[in-house]
Amino acid sequence: MKIKTLIIDDEPIALTKLRKYVERLSFLELVGTCSSAPEAFALMQSTPVDVIFTDINMPDLDGLSFISTLSNPPMVVFITAHAQYAVDSYRLSAVDYLLKPYGFADFQRAAAKVMQQYALTHRELPAPADSLPDYIFVKTDSRFLKVRHADILYIKGYGEYLQIFLTGQSTPLVTLSSFASIQRHLPPGFMQVHRSFLVNLDRVESVERMRIVMENDEYIPVSDTYKNDFQNYLRSRSVGMK
Repeated sequence: MKIKTLIIDDEPIALTKLRKYVERLSFLELVGTCSSAPEAFALMQSTPVDVIFTDINMPDLDGLSFISTLSNPPMVVFITAHAQYAVDSYRLSAVDYLLKPYGFADFQRAAAKVMQQYALTHRELPAPADSLPDYIFVKTDSRFLKVRHADILYIKGYGEYLQIFLTGQSTPLVTLSSFASIQRHLPPGFMQVHRSFLVNLDRVESVERMRIVMENDEYIPVSDTYKNDFQNYLRSRSVGMK
């Protein structure tokens, strides 16, 4: 299942970020990147589109007005820095909206809603949760070992190899692979927080000064590159933050 995706934002940096997020999800297929609504409209005359991720605040024609002009609009996720637009977005039957600044975890949740609606519309109902694989096979030496997602604490990358640290085991599994490759086989509960670390968020015990403490008392740093995404994840699941 590939969901044909169009992204629209008049800010080049925001558009690049959105493109990278789309490319990280295997079920989304990027069919166009546009910096304005008129440009997007022209592209849609010749290119099928299943979902649009669009900024609301744009010159010439804003995102809300653009979607309202379409006679048969695809699914849409609105992006805005102003929470008051949420009501307007749902009046247009938006699947979801993203409030700036948003991180990959926020985008991933919105994309999951898109996938669910797409599956219902196309009568491709997802398999029951209990029938979905909860494991991966890891090639190490000459063997393929079955590893449950829940048993993975974190994954450390070095060179062309990955070290997979498991609960109850002092020695990690070592396999020839990349973060991009293994992430395609892991559920959304795994997040890259550093160029060298991918963590199982269910196994996080605490966070101290942007250092993650895992349940085996290992400390994992959060780098500046991934800081915003991780902070957004924390905010979405925290109380007592001002």
